[in-house]
Amino acid sequence: MHTELKQYTVAELCDGFVYNELEEKGLYGLSGRLTIQPEYQRNYLYAEDNGKKEVAVIESVLKQYPLGLLYFNRLPDGRLEVLNGQQRITSLGRFLTDKFSVMSDELPYRFHALPKDKQTLVENTTLLVYECEGTESEIKQWFQTINIAGIPLNEQEELNAVYSGPFVTRARAVFSNSRNANVQKWNAYVRGSVKRQEILNTALDWVSHGEVEEYMQAHRRDTQIDELQAHFGDVIAWVESVFADHYSEMCGLKWGQLYDKYHGTPYNQKEMTAEAAVLMDDPCVKNRKGVFEYLLGGEEDTRLLDVRVFDEATKRRVYKRQTEEARRRGVSNCPLCAMGHEARRTKLWGEKEMDADHVEAWSQGGATTEENCQLLCLTHNRAKGNR
Repeated sequence: MHTELKQYTVAELCDGFVYNELEEKGLYGLSGRLTIQPEYQRNYLYAEDNGKKEVAVIESVLKQYPLGLLYFNRLPDGRLEVLNGQQRITSLGRFLTDKFSVMSDELPYRFHALPKDKQTLVENTTLLVYECEGTESEIKQWFQTINIAGIPLNEQEELNAVYSGPFVTRARAVFSNSRNANVQKWNAYVRGSVKRQEILNTALDWVSHGEVEEYMQAHRRDTQIDELQAHFGDVIAWVESVFADHYSEMCGLKWGQLYDKYHGTPYNQKEMTAEAAVLMDDPCVKNRKGVFEYLLGGEEDTRLLDVRVFDEATKRRVYKRQTEEARRRGVSNCPLCAMGHEARRTKLWGEKEMDADHVEAWSQGGATTEENCQLLCLTHNRAKGNR
C-alpha cells in the first residue's frame, strides 16, 4: 500500500461542505473531491452530549492545539474518502456553516459572528493528512487498525467497514437514521443507539438467526433490504399481537429468538395480556423480564421468573413448629415422609436436610407467606416441583 503525507487548510477541507441533517453526517469536502463519511464509516457522534466533543475540536483550533493526523483513501478516479478523521472534519464543517457555537471571551459565537482574526485563524489552520492507495482488503484492514484510538469501533461498526457496499448503505439509511419515524417504536423493544449501529445489529441478528457476519457477507452486493426490513417488522408486530400492553422490561429481550421459537404457536392476546399484568404486579416475581418468555412457553419454567423464596427466619420458625408437632405425633417432620410406609415414616430430619416449599404451589396462586410454607426433606421437595 502506498502512502503520501499532505497538508490541507481547514478552509480547503471544508470547501463545499454539506451536512445532511436527515442522515446526520457530513457528505463532501475539498470542493466535492472528498467523501467525508463513506458507507463503512460510523455515524457522526460528536454532536451527542450537547456537542461537547465538536466544541472541543473548535476550541483546540482556536488555541492552536494539534488535531492529530487524518487519513484519506485515494480512489482510482482520483477522488478521496476519509478513512480516519470524519468526526473532526464534520465538526469543522458544521462550525464553518454555523451549525453550532463556541464560547469566546465568555460569549457564544457561531463562526460568522467571530471576529475576523479568529475566523482567519480557523480557516488557515493546517492539518496533516496521509493519503493512501491500496487494495480493498488493505484499505479495510488499515481502517480497522487506525480506528483503535478515539471512540472504539463496536462490532457492528467494524462489520459495516469490512462488508461495505450497497446493502450496508441501504441498511444504515433505515436502521441508523435517528430521524426515522419508527425509532421510538423500535426503542420499546430494542435496546441500543441508532448512531452506534446497535438497532441495525439487532435487526441483522434477528433475520440471520444469530449469524450476522455470514448474512452480511452473503448479501453484501444486494441493492435492496426487503428481507431485513420485513423480518424486523414481523418480529415486532408479533410481539404486539401477543401482548397488548407494553412494559419497560420488554426492551432488550431476545425477541428474535423468541419469535423463531414461538411464532407458530397460537395465543389469545386478551388472556396473555391479562396474565402478564398479574405476574408483573406479583411481588413474588423477582425477574419481571422473564415474564414474557414464561408465558410464551406455556407457564412451565418458573426459573425464568426467579420467584421469591422463603427467607431464613421463616424457614426456621416453620421447621421448629413442624418438628415439635412431628415429635408429639410420632411421625416424620417431613409431611410427605409421614404419609409413607417406608422406614422414613418416622424420621426426624435436620434443618439443613430440609427445604422450604409452597403448600399451594406458587404457579397455582399460592403466596410466598409463612402460612403457605412447609418444609420437606430434600428428596421430596425436588420431586414435588410445581405440583
